Amino acid sequence: MERKNIGFISFRISGTDGVSLETKKWAEIFDRFGFKSFYMAGELDTDPDVSFTVEESHFRHPEALRLYKQSFNGGNKRPRQLSKDIHAFRDLLKDRIYEFIEKFDLDMLVPQNTLTIPLNISLAMALTEVIAETNIPVIAHHHDFFWERKRFLRNCVWDYLGANSPPHLNSISHVVINSSARHQLGLRTGISSTLIPNVMHFEKEVPAIDDFNADVRKVFGIDEDELFVLQPTRVVQRKGIEHAIELVARLKRKAVLVISHASGDEGYEYEQRVKEFAELLKIRALFVSESIADERGFKENGDKIYSLQDVYPHADLVTYPSLQEGFGNAFLEAVYFRKPILVNNYSIYAYDIKPKGFEAIEMDDFISQSTVDATNELLDNPEKIKAITDLNYELSLKHYSFTVLENKLRNIVEDIWGRDPKPCE
Repeated sequence: MERKNIGFISFRISGTDGVSLETKKWAEIFDRFGFKSFYMAGELDTDPDVSFTVEESHFRHPEALRLYKQSFNGGNKRPRQLSKDIHAFRDLLKDRIYEFIEKFDLDMLVPQNTLTIPLNISLAMALTEVIAETNIPVIAHHHDFFWERKRFLRNCVWDYLGANSPPHLNSISHVVINSSARHQLGLRTGISSTLIPNVMHFEKEVPAIDDFNADVRKVFGIDEDELFVLQPTRVVQRKGIEHAIELVARLKRKAVLVISHASGDEGYEYEQRVKEFAELLKIRALFVSESIADERGFKENGDKIYSLQDVYPHADLVTYPSLQEGFGNAFLEAVYFRKPILVNNYSIYAYDIKPKGFEAIEMDDFISQSTVDATNELLDNPEKIKAITDLNYELSLKHYSFTVLENKLRNIVEDIWGRDPKPCE
């Protein structure tokens, strides 16, 4: 099959957020098919030769942010000027999308959450119109729908959301990451979709501790006899980090909670709340986001920058008390590194993940004494930890591996182009 050029479009394809990570995993699969991937976003860390930076497509761009705030300020009536401004910004972005397609001679677009979550309404409108005007094949990868977030439900742009988040067009193949999203998308819009969960490269051997990351505990100031509890998420409210703090406090062990990522996208008020709560319960919480990046390296002053993969091997326990998730990358990461995990019984875990046979320390929206007892019991039983983590790894290899992703994407591509996408000879 001749090579196809694939164009990924998102607000940001950079760093360790879930959308960026999954985008790069999809690109790796398309590479196996002999395709070539290109990227358009407001922020990119991809190869410049295949990158098309459009600052206006970022949700943090001043105009995108202004339009967002006016659209979701709780009012029901839309000022006429706001409509004009949204459409003007749409026209600008539409021209840039056409430039992206023409510059790299694209055969397919793969919007990553841009037709799903209305952080940049004009970008969704622009994409919808380009797709309608060109009939270009599209695989729309939906991570979070607007109806799943309370902050999007009071707005003055329902007409735009209904038409563009997501649009119902013949050339679009829709992909969701969990069963609930597939059901809700069908019920609300009549759009059918394919379920492709987030994945990890379970076929690859787990990275070992090496000369670079052997000093993680020392650099973070964690004693060898101290329980290393890792919270591998951003500091945002839906991650429920206060529950991890409470668990650490109630374990009555010498322990530290290491929080890997920063706040950023959703403000810093919750981060302050987390710090105050940790002080209140008298536990040590380390915020190490300045020392963690997508890839290991060094700061200008010579200090090390670790990847999250450098940190995981040192953890004794992973906490994942999220109240809401589109899927749950941190769960898969903990399984990949064979770590015991505390998980809140959030809806997607309960409906999609747990029934496959995974075992974890569970909580139901609060830390109970039974949760504390189960955690302590497991931490004192290395043989049980090995049995559980080995089981979880084997289940993930079956359900959440790159092989699963490759097979599912192959089916969609075959439906679009009618031929088996084998690598070019």
